[in-house]
This record gives sequence, structure tokens and C-alpha cells, in this order.
Amino acid sequence: MRTELLDFLACPNCESETPFEVQADASRDDGDIISGTLTCRSCQSVYQIRQGIPRFVTLDQDYCANFGFQWQQWRTLQIDRISGHTLSTDRFFADSGWPPNSLQGKVILDAGCGAGRFADVAAANGATVIAVDLSDAIDACKETTSVHSGRVHCLQASLFNLPLRPSALDAIYCMGVIQHTPDPIAVIRCLTIYLKAGGRLAYNFYEEGFWRYLQIIKYTLRLITPHLSVSKNLALSQFLVDLFFPLTRRLAKIPKVRILNHFIPIASVHNSQLSTEDQRSWTLLDTLDWYGARYEKRQHHEDVAAQLRKVGMTAVRSRPGLAWATKPKN
Repeated sequence: MRTELLDFLACPNCESETPFEVQADASRDDGDIISGTLTCRSCQSVYQIRQGIPRFVTLDQDYCANFGFQWQQWRTLQIDRISGHTLSTDRFFADSGWPPNSLQGKVILDAGCGAGRFADVAAANGATVIAVDLSDAIDACKETTSVHSGRVHCLQASLFNLPLRPSALDAIYCMGVIQHTPDPIAVIRCLTIYLKAGGRLAYNFYEEGFWRYLQIIKYTLRLITPHLSVSKNLALSQFLVDLFFPLTRRLAKIPKVRILNHFIPIASVHNSQLSTEDQRSWTLLDTLDWYGARYEKRQHHEDVAAQLRKVGMTAVRSRPGLAWATKPKN
């Protein structure tokens, strides 16, 4: 943890913005605190710093152990500069709608960062990123983004109770996360308080709609899979990918016929930038995401937009699976 992060932190217990008292037990030569504690001067709550990451959660808060496992297992797969593709960069800018040159010098929250695929993109384009994840995927993110000269700050925390000061950030993005929380509407609304006046946000989420009803096998299995262990869900996902991946790969090459892949109970990924082996690995990763997530709560994009308007956001726009808004200037 770098001390610059303290300028953005607030106690999640009492909401005090008084700077934490820092006890550094071990530090690197560059000032990065590896282990120690943060103590709130107001309520005396103590938070651990382990492996360079401030930890603001307890083990019983982590309802997404499968995500921690999958991002540790496939940490580099979706990292463009490591894996040699541009899929994460392409998706980040397509889904956020932000021009690359608009990130320079901005402080941005990655709400639910996983292994850091989008934090890596934002930092590479000049942003300072505060990357937050509830699971121990945050450790994978720390490793992934360590090349960015301290411009990615990692926190293990809940999106429902972030240890951040209100009105502190230039932008927020939350991609592929909202649907996996127990209360998506609360996340949609509460993240806006951390934006500065004029700050922008971008949300990506599972859209409620027609395609869901084509995935009969998936949703039948999901009656059981959220209650299984990570190892059992991994075994199930591996079995399904071994069984169906060759078929989805063939169908993906045939125009019009490839639509049949929506009926098949794996999250098939077929992109010409990826080798066949990487397509298989990405498919396994996304299939485990399908079945292992405790929650999958889809939203209508019009409802997401309505919630953003209710909390006073302006320039609200949405389309299936995406929403954008700006915090009004004073």
C-alpha cells in the first residue's frame, strides 16, 4: 500500500475522513507498505494490511470465493499486454464510451476489479486506479498491475461499504459485477456518492431479456450449482466444456447457424485473436463464472437508468447491458 492512497480513504465503520494512523510492519524500498495496520483515529477500528493490500472485509463477507479462485487460476488470460490480444482494451473503451486520452491524470474506481484486466487498461492510458474487489482476486490484481509504477491502488472491500471519501473520484466503472451482488440496485445507487461533481460512471451488467429463456440447461443447473463447492463447480464446468467446446467452435464459424451456441450450456468464447487453447481456457473461465456465482440478478437497462436519475445523476443513457451517467456540477 502506498501512502498516497490515504488521501482517498475513509473509515467504513464510522465514515470518518480523518487520516488513518498507519503502522508499517514491513515496507519495500520504494515506500510500498507490505504489512501493517490502519487504525481509525475516531472509532479505533483496526484494518490489516497484508501483502501490500489494505483489507476492509472479514471472511464471512466473502460470498464470491469462486471469483477469487478463477482469477488466481487464470490471472493473465484476459490481460492484453501479457496475452497478446486487445480484447480487454476493446471492451473497456466500447463499454465505457470514454476516449483513451480522457483518462490521463484522472483518479478512477474499478468497482469489482477481478484480476485487474480493466485496471491494467486504465492505468496504461494514464489513469490512477483504485481497484476494489471483495474476494482474494485482489491479490491477483495487485500482481497484474504492479508494472504501473504505483498508479494502481488495490483494496479488499465490499462495494456496499467502501472505505472511500465521498466526492473523491473523477470516474467509476463497474463491469461484469453488478449481477453477481446480492443487491444490484443498492450497488447502482451507492457508487455514485464517490464521484466528484462532473464525474462520469459506466456500468456493464447482465440484461434481463429474451436470450435468458433460451438457456434452459444453464438455468436448470443453476438451481444447484450456487450451493456447490468451487472444486465441484470447476469439475462440472470442465466436463461441460470438454463435451460442448468442439461443437460451439464449429458452429461459431457458420454465419446464421452460430446463433445456436446460445442454447448450449457453456459460455463459449471464439475470437480470432485467441489461439484455440486460449479460447478453450476463456470458455472454461466464463463457464465457471456462470455456474459458480452465488448470485445472478439481471436488470433491465431502463430500470438501471431510472435508478441513476433518482439519485440525481445527469446525462443518463442506457442500452441493453450498459448504462452511463454524469454527476451534476454544483
